[in-house]
Amino acid sequence: MPAVLVDAGPLVALLDRSDPHHGACVDTLRSIRDPLVTVWPAFTEAMYLLRVLWEAQDALWEMVESGALRILVLDEGDVSRMKELMRKYRDLPMDLADAALVRVAEREKLRRIFTLDRRDFQVYRPARVGRFSVLP
Repeated sequence: MPAVLVDAGPLVALLDRSDPHHGACVDTLRSIRDPLVTVWPAFTEAMYLLRVLWEAQDALWEMVESGALRILVLDEGDVSRMKELMRKYRDLPMDLADAALVRVAEREKLRRIFTLDRRDFQVYRPARVGRFSVLP
């Protein structure tokens, strides 16, 4: 399934007009034709970052309810690989949301990621996927 992984940063920027990356993220979203997918850790991080903007949190829930954003499942089979990734990239350091996104990229063979964390995602190398194509 072709899809674009979405990190927490763009989710926040899309829903918070005061975010300095809002315009660039809106423009990027307009150019994406494939489904948007994320993982629970990135969704949770976005909700936390939007904690003072209940309307934005509500809009984020609506993105999931409407199908505009799908949350891909993580299970016990993903745990050891995420742990391995966090150990491998501990010098950055890699957080749980990034490890989950990289793991899902490997599992689903996804190369494109919509993130504001360009520095780290240009370093990460998902197995059997290679280098990420980072948006914007």
